[in-house]
Order: sequence, then structure tokens, then C-alpha cells
Amino acid sequence: MQAPAKLNRFLAVLGRRADGYHDLELVTTVLEGVDGLTDTLEAEPAATLTLELAGQDAEGLAADERNLALRAWRLLEREAERPLPARIRLNKRIPHGAGLGGGSSDAAAALKLGNHLFELGLPVSRLLALGAELGSDVPLFLLGGTVLGLDRGDRVFPLRPIPLEPVLLVHPGLYVATPSVFNSIARVGYPLPAPCPSLAEGLAPPWRNDLTGAAIWACPALADVRAALLDSGGDPLLCGSGSCWAARYPSPGHRDAARDRLAAAHPGWRLWNAGP
Repeated sequence: MQAPAKLNRFLAVLGRRADGYHDLELVTTVLEGVDGLTDTLEAEPAATLTLELAGQDAEGLAADERNLALRAWRLLEREAERPLPARIRLNKRIPHGAGLGGGSSDAAAALKLGNHLFELGLPVSRLLALGAELGSDVPLFLLGGTVLGLDRGDRVFPLRPIPLEPVLLVHPGLYVATPSVFNSIARVGYPLPAPCPSLAEGLAPPWRNDLTGAAIWACPALADVRAALLDSGGDPLLCGSGSCWAARYPSPGHRDAARDRLAAAHPGWRLWNAGP
């Protein structure tokens, strides 16, 4: 089962809620088929439920009840009212703390995989409800494609396909914790609450992330990455609340030339192409 990353192409912070969370509006595209930026989840029936982690981005992650994939499986057991013993293998290729939704994508894949493996017959509507219990990003991965997210981002609606421009995704090896970013919003000042405008068919949403200032406050080194992408001719956008940036370019040729220059100048950065 594939567990791809995601790109928030538009993220508006509309205010703080009484429960301490924030009301958001997002337009998110699930990045299907991006080479090297997709986790994989496999499972087979077994005597007991176990989780094995592998892959270059598994270091530092827990293979216990804290893991979102295992927590998703436990929700399926609760729903089925019986154990669902399986040997689960998760190969991690999406960096954590990058704003790419790797853990949430793993949880969505686990819900779909367990539902299929044990023939539970749970409808998508029920999987969406279970996903929302796990985290705000999980439901969008259950839908796939391009998704509108409201409230905490967990109330999701499928949108017509909106093609990506030529995009370069850049992970500079930094880790940014989501709580630290949201806790920094008040320090940098709340943005004016401006929802996404109505989009005509095929029209891309504004390239905007209201968390950018708070993320740079929490991790000042992010500003250096943005500057390098601007110097390369890109139009950078922070990925969610994390440390990965997405930069769009006028053409695939411009994007690929920028990738070559950035790879030479910053050998420790990880780079992926998305879009055409």
C-alpha cells in the first residue's frame, strides 16, 4: 500500500478556537508518484500484531503504540470489535517534521490496508471519521487527489484536479515540531483571516502559507533555505508547518537547472521533482 506525501498549496489561518486549535482552510494535493517520497505499508495475517520499521527515514520513530499506523490499526480493531493480528512492515521514505504529512499518510494507508486485509467492509465515510480521530491530515489522504480542508483541516471535500506547476521540493535536514509553529503564531502576529477565493475549473489556488512567519520564528534557519530558492529563480512555499519547502518554476527546464545548482551548493539537502 502506497503512502504518499502531500503539498499544502494554500493554507490560511482563520483564527484560534476555544479548544486551543486553529481554524484553517487548506487546498492540498496528495503527491502520488513522486519518486523517493512515498512510504510503503505491507501487512499479512499473523499470530499477534507487530510493527516493523525500515527505510532511511525510520530512525528516531517508535514502532509501538505511539506510531500513527499502529494507532490506526487499533481503531480498526475497536470498530471490528475483535483483534486483527498482523505483521505490519512500514518502509519510511518521507522525512518527519517536514510538513509533508508522512505519519498521517501512513495512518490512512493502515486504515485502508487493514479494512481490505480483514474484509471489514467499512465505507469511506467511516474511515474518514476514524482518520479524523487520529489527526487533522489523515482524512485528506483517504480521499487523495486535490482536497479542500476546513475547520482543523479534518473536514475534507474533494476538488476537481488542479495540475501542479513544475515544483522542486527541498528538505534541508531540519526538523520543525508542529506545536512549536502554532505556539509561535501569537508572537509574530495573527494574519488577516483571508479564505481561499472561489476557483474556476483548472485554476490553481493562491500560493500561500500563513504559517511561514511562525515557522521561521521557531526555526530561523528556514529563512536561509527560502533565500536560496529565491536565488535559484523559484517561488518558494513552506510545506505545512514543517521544514520542507516547495518552489515552483516557469518550466521543467528552469526547475531542473535549479535542482542541479542547489544540489551542488547544498549536498546535504534532499530534492524531489513534482509536477511536469
